[in-house]
Amino acid sequence: MVYYQLFYHLVWATKNREPRITESLEAILYNLLRTKAIGLEGSVFAINGVEDHVHMVVSIPPKVAVAAFIGQIKGIASAKLNQHYPSLTLFYWQDDYGAFSFDGKRLTNVIAYVENQKHHHAQRNTIPLLERTEGEDAARRFKENSAGYLVEDIVWRQEMLLLSAE
Repeated sequence: MVYYQLFYHLVWATKNREPRITESLEAILYNLLRTKAIGLEGSVFAINGVEDHVHMVVSIPPKVAVAAFIGQIKGIASAKLNQHYPSLTLFYWQDDYGAFSFDGKRLTNVIAYVENQKHHHAQRNTIPLLERTEGEDAARRFKENSAGYLVEDIVWRQEMLLLSAE
């Protein structure tokens, strides 16, 4: 059995950012997303969003590529909505998405952020980076100077030892 701790904050939007995720549709849609994610052996910690986009906090097994995971959960959700609810206008997602990895130490923070999506959007206090679904200059923006990393960081080592003891 493989041991892993791979946590992701995923975000994607409806086609053309149309406000298609109504309150009545939300539970059905989130159930479809959760069911497919679990079918791919993912662990779902949170799903939430607003009318035009969805956030999901998951752990994805290393045997499943992040892009494949997102493509399959988006695809099955829209296909099943369109198949089982023909009275709805056809439901589509945009092609782009955002995928952000983080460590287990931040899991509760990211879950809380996703669970409070409606509040964050209503109060206009979202974290812009975590709302992005389109790429641009990400490689340039995230390039760090490796000189800032210590070969032996005592604080990091202590944190890892504490995590190992849990």
